[in-house]
Amino acid sequence: MKFDTIFENGMLIAVNKPAGLLSIPGREGKEVSLKQMLADKYGEIFTVHRLDKNTSGVIVFAKNEAAHKALSGLFESRATEKIYYGLVHGSLSPQSGKIEEPIMQHPSGNGKMVLHIKGKPAFTEYETLEDFKRFSWVKFNILTGRTHQIRLHSRFIGHSIVCDDLYGDGSPVFLSSLKKKYNLGRNEMEERPVLSRLALHSASLKFTLDEEAFSFEAPLPKDLKALLQQLRKLNG
Repeated sequence: MKFDTIFENGMLIAVNKPAGLLSIPGREGKEVSLKQMLADKYGEIFTVHRLDKNTSGVIVFAKNEAAHKALSGLFESRATEKIYYGLVHGSLSPQSGKIEEPIMQHPSGNGKMVLHIKGKPAFTEYETLEDFKRFSWVKFNILTGRTHQIRLHSRFIGHSIVCDDLYGDGSPVFLSSLKKKYNLGRNEMEERPVLSRLALHSASLKFTLDEEAFSFEAPLPKDLKALLQQLRKLNG
């Protein structure tokens, strides 16, 4: 898998991670990860935060221990601005708001998380950018960085992220389900989904380190752009 470097200096590297690539090595260590790819290129690389495998967008790694400590401190003290875009099921009401539901690991230890009063505080601000009735395109500002935070909070308000196989139904989106009149192309044996991965993108990350302001952005990948284009056509 290829990735685009957004920015790098002696302290850190910001990358636009493609969907389908692990941020860091998994438990079994069999799959390739972005961290390992960076380590192969730069030597030692330090994890600051993570994106889920099927989430695309901005992620930052530190290049040395001092940068790792400083960046980790910024994330832990909520001194960063993290903006995500996601496609959710249905129309949100109200169309904007704040979700405050604590999160902890699922007791089964299977990698899932759960909302629980004994969990760590988690705060998400959301705003509907476009309402397609069946789906909504939503901006998320996460004030904390809990594992699966946006996915859990979206489900909590009754609007899970599209194609979420852990906290939603995981169903892919087909053009035939959106258009009343749909015909397979001449060379197609079966329909391919417009989107089959988690509809979530880490769009921007901002922070100040050593009195220098950093702002990183990652453009929407082709699959999300294509689905949005179809939804806008049908909604127009």
